[in-house]
Amino acid sequence: MEWLTSIRTAIGFIEEHLEENIDAQDAAEKVFLSPFFLQRGFSLMTGYGIGEYIRNRRLYQAALDLRKTDEKVIDIALRYGYETPESFAKAFSRFHGATPSQVRGGAAIKPFLPLTINVSIQGGSQMDYRITPLFPFRVIGFQRMFDNETAYAEIPRFWDEICEKYAANVYAGYEPANPFEKALADNCIGEYGVCIDDVGGNRFRYLIAGRYAGGAVPAGMTVYEFSGGNWAVFNCIGPVPAALQSINTRVFREWLPGHPEYELRGNACVEWYDCVNGEKTDPDYHSAIWVPVRRKDR
Repeated sequence: MEWLTSIRTAIGFIEEHLEENIDAQDAAEKVFLSPFFLQRGFSLMTGYGIGEYIRNRRLYQAALDLRKTDEKVIDIALRYGYETPESFAKAFSRFHGATPSQVRGGAAIKPFLPLTINVSIQGGSQMDYRITPLFPFRVIGFQRMFDNETAYAEIPRFWDEICEKYAANVYAGYEPANPFEKALADNCIGEYGVCIDDVGGNRFRYLIAGRYAGGAVPAGMTVYEFSGGNWAVFNCIGPVPAALQSINTRVFREWLPGHPEYELRGNACVEWYDCVNGEKTDPDYHSAIWVPVRRKDR
């Protein structure tokens, strides 16, 4: 399905099922996309996570119901997914700045209308990218699960933790002191950041990884194999994470909506970091985003 059509279809699905127990997984299944890719693209194009969008739409509709009907608050709360009046009142008050009873009495509400996606393609043809085929390859790394809506804030802390715990000794030029440090040195762990969407529940796996060169895999570390196929490789120059985040935004806002030949495939993508030249804070630091793609059906 074409990218913009996928986003619009996901929004339509959400609107049709606001009173049901749906989440990003359900919307992704509707448009045949990985929840990770749909979540990332939805957030970059709209400014909202899918879960946040669903909550906001429900709270707005609940306010309209309070205004237009005499239904009990508990019945409205249950219809929009809240198990108790207390949990509903807390979320409602946080969003609208007024309690349900105050809104029923005429207090102002915060509008939150269905999103309409209109994209203006600007400069997409100037992005520095190439389509390249890759044979199957394996990576090894340190793994953690993340929630789609909080990952951007939590993943940098994961990097800091791993670097402090396992990389400082190796980067200082000392011999590896344990199997984890040896695996890090032998496989250049830190060259890749790998997002894998195969666990469901609006969560995904993230690996701080390197190309697996074989040998022992210490307990607690993970090996993951990518299938062969075409990848769109987007080069990035500048300090990270800001430069990578900027390129990532352009991929979903400009390249995917405007590209006539390629669309997303698979359920994983890769951040590549230059582990040899320069520091990540340098203005000319080199990194990249690798996105698995396939030719669109003609």
